[in-house]
This record gives sequence, structure tokens and C-alpha cells, in this order.
Amino acid sequence: MRHRAAVLCAAAAVLAGTGVAAQAAPAVQAAPAAPAASSGAGGASGAGIAWKACGTDDYPTLQCGSLTVPLDHHRPDGPQIKLALSRVPHTARHSQGPLLVNPGGPGGSGLALAGFVASSLPAQVAAQYDVVGFDPRGVGASTPALDCLPGHFGTVRPDPVPDTPAVERANLERARSFAEACGRKYAHVLPYLDTVSAAHDMDAVRRALGAPRINYFGYSYGTYLGTVYAKLYPQRVRRLVLDSVVDPTGVWYEANLRQDLAFDDRHRAFLAWVARHDAAYRLGTDPGRIEAAWYRMRAELAQRPADGRVGAAELEDTFLPGGYYHGYWPHLAQAFAAYVLDGDPGPLVGAYEKFGAVGASGDNGYSVYTAVECRDAGWPRDWADWREDNWEVYAKAPFMTWNNAWYNAPCAFWPAGSRQPVDVANRALPPALLFQATHDAATPYEGAVAVHRLLHGSRLVVEKGGGNHGITLSGNTCLDRHLAAYLADGTLPRGGEAADAVCAALPEPKPLQSKAVSTSSPGATLHGLLGFRP
Repeated sequence: MRHRAAVLCAAAAVLAGTGVAAQAAPAVQAAPAAPAASSGAGGASGAGIAWKACGTDDYPTLQCGSLTVPLDHHRPDGPQIKLALSRVPHTARHSQGPLLVNPGGPGGSGLALAGFVASSLPAQVAAQYDVVGFDPRGVGASTPALDCLPGHFGTVRPDPVPDTPAVERANLERARSFAEACGRKYAHVLPYLDTVSAAHDMDAVRRALGAPRINYFGYSYGTYLGTVYAKLYPQRVRRLVLDSVVDPTGVWYEANLRQDLAFDDRHRAFLAWVARHDAAYRLGTDPGRIEAAWYRMRAELAQRPADGRVGAAELEDTFLPGGYYHGYWPHLAQAFAAYVLDGDPGPLVGAYEKFGAVGASGDNGYSVYTAVECRDAGWPRDWADWREDNWEVYAKAPFMTWNNAWYNAPCAFWPAGSRQPVDVANRALPPALLFQATHDAATPYEGAVAVHRLLHGSRLVVEKGGGNHGITLSGNTCLDRHLAAYLADGTLPRGGEAADAVCAALPEPKPLQSKAVSTSSPGATLHGLLGFRP
């Protein structure tokens, strides 16, 4: 789902661009072989990384560096690109090696995530690892960094629901224009922006770090990246943590349709929460009537965008983050109530600016998101298939179905060919540790169950009743105990039938005592760093 701009390492300098020549797309392959290590420059030979201090107030020991890798790992002496890296070095006498971290997306920056993970783990555990973040190819401070069509989300968009031919044509033109712009600017790069290539980049990082094996901790899309790396390099995996697990059997078209149903359920959970707090929001105690009020607000904004900026599409963008993290519910409810009861659009516009607006880093994230997802797997090229499938889902789940369809619609016109999805089934790994909330909308629970079965010996820790996306290091001490034990010495839950361990969900949020949005909780900090789609 939707990528949210991640916070970058504040002191990381913008790297100089690397010219790359046009290349033909590699052949489609279902289980691509790992390329042989190169003896050339850029870290493929195991050359070290020059780390420089780039600490921030929050993460004072953070270091930054870069690594040059082949654009095409099967042509190691061909054109090169550059990856931006960050690190919090180990401080214990004995190191357990590098712990690579990824926030998802695809398109999320991992530079600041290294600092967050190192500071959020128990100190005695973090001290044993070099926690390494990275901007995957195309992202953030890596070069080249994609920006296919600056300002693509900068104006009020057509209503996502294509209830007239004219509205459908307008949305189709936006999607087609974005795909064509990517093709014009990055024809030489697009064939190599995919999860398999990113996994090969990770192994180049491993070699540059001089590590025989890596530990890996990925959220959301980062779980798919981790399982693909593990498939390609099983002998290079020491420990593998997957939080909010992508279903690899549905990448990516089917996964988005499944998300639509789950996000609609999560939106209704938010509306039911508003009903339970009628004393604070005065919108009534009947969730059905509150839902009707929300859709009336949507219809009004479709006709008269608030402040000329927040129409129907932007309203959905604003409330979507509430499907990822319930800590946003109180602020969204305040904005909703102010509009409905007082006719005041100001809080709604403020919420859009905080949660829904897309800036320059978001333009980059969306460009990488589309490039990777459109390349990773086949998408329908006949728009009639999209129309039929999305109207069918919309009838059950109107909240985000068409908004999500248009977000992914450039894949119907993508100028680069598609790979076949990777079969991530794996019996050659050490036991992996998976974390999943039962009501996660972005990566529904069934995906974690599927990966649990596909990774032999893995363990699944379930947050029962939870609906947040990204659940470790977010304040749930039960989950974090399992994480810390695994990273400390490989301790795993003893095992069970469907789940190997179950933790209770965090309590629901309470209405705010003021109009300020709290960003001091671990959950709020983490969700500022994660890529929202998927």
C-alpha cells in the first residue's frame, strides 16, 4: 500500500550522481540465480566502507557511508550505481555481526531506521550488533534516486471512484502519464529496479562489511525482501526477523485487492472507536451512522475541496494512515468531528498536511514503489480486468479500493517487462522469527501464516487483536521480549499449532486532551520511519 516518506539520516550528504548507460532488460526468471562475486571495484570484492559520523540528536552514534554496486549484478563490470548506508557500530567486546534493517515500502529509506532499532533494542542486545540501514537502489540518498513525475500528488486529483467515463479517463490518463514519464527518464534503470536486484545489493553490502553471514530485520515489504535474499543466499543468513509479513503468493496485484478488504475493516474499526468515545467527539454512538457521516463528508469534499486542496482522494489519503497505526485515530477523529459538527475544515486540512500530503521524498518513494512492484511480477495489461476486479471489491470495501487501484495503475502501462515472483519456500535456513498482528490491514494475517509454512523451522509470534502495521519496538513488551531473546542468543518460542507464541494487543488509544498530535510514543516514532505501502 501507500508509501509514506521516511525520515532520512539528517547528516547524510547527497551523493554525486553516477552515469549509467542504457541496458536491455534481463530475462524473466522465477528463481534467479545469485551472480558470482566480482573482483571489480565498489565493494563486490569485499572492499571496506568508509564510515563518517552523521549523528543526530536522537541517534548520536550514527555513521554514514556509501557503496558502489553494479546496476546489473550479472554484468559486474558494467554501469554502476551507489547505495547510501548508515550504521550504529557495536560496542560489546564480542560482536554478532551486522544486523541489516529495512522499513518497507518498497521505496522506504532505512538510514534513520538503523538508529531507531539500535536505540530501541535492549542496550545489551544492541551492543552486540552493527545495526546497518540502507537506502535501496533508487531510494533517497542512493544514486540515481528516482523522481519520475515531480508533483504527481500536488493538486486535487480526480475522484478515485470512476462512476462516470470522464472520471475514469482522467484517472487513467494520470496513471499512463506517470508510467510514460518514468520510461522517458529512467529507461536504462527500470529493468533493474526490483526485489531480486535489491537482494543482490544486500549481499554486496555483506561482502563489503567482510561478514560471512548477516542478520536481517525487515518490516512490511522488507519481509519480502528478506525472504527473497534468504532464497538466493540461504547460506549467508544467520538470523532473520520479519515483522508484518507480506504474503509472497500474491505479489503484487492480488495482494492489493486483499488489502482493500482489510483496510475497509480497519476503517470501520476506527469508526466504531469514534462511536465508543461519543463524549469526546459528539458524533453519536452508532458506528453505522458515523460511517454514513464520513461518506457524506467525502461526497461534499469531492464537490468542494477543503481549502482548494483536500478533495475525495486527499481525504482518503489522510485517513489511510489510521489503518496502519491506531495512534493516529484521536487526531483524525478530531478533524472529522470539526468538519461535520462545526463546518470547520481547518483541522482536516491540517491532518492532510501531516498524514496525507506527499512531498519531494514522497515523490521519490512513490517512483520506487511503482518501479519495483511493476517489475517484480506480472500485472493485467487490459484495463477491463482492473475495472471488473476493483468494482467487485469496491462493492464490499468502498473505503480505499479505487484509491489503491489508481495508486498501482501505472503498472498497467509500465514500460519495463515484469519478472515472475520468487518462490521463497526455504528449507535451508536457520529458524526465522515472524511477528504479525491479527488485524493488520496492510499485510493481512494470512500472509504471515503462509510464510510460516514456507520457511522451514520458523516461529510465528502473534499479536492477538492488534491492528497496527509494524508491531515490534512499538511499546508491546511481550513482543519485544521474544525479539530480544532471539537476537541475544537465538532463543525461539517453544512452538504451537497455528502460532508459536501469542501476545495481547496494546490498548486502544484514548481521545487527546489537546489538539496536538503526540509523537513521543515508540509507535509514533516507528511509524514515522516505516514505508506505508505495503
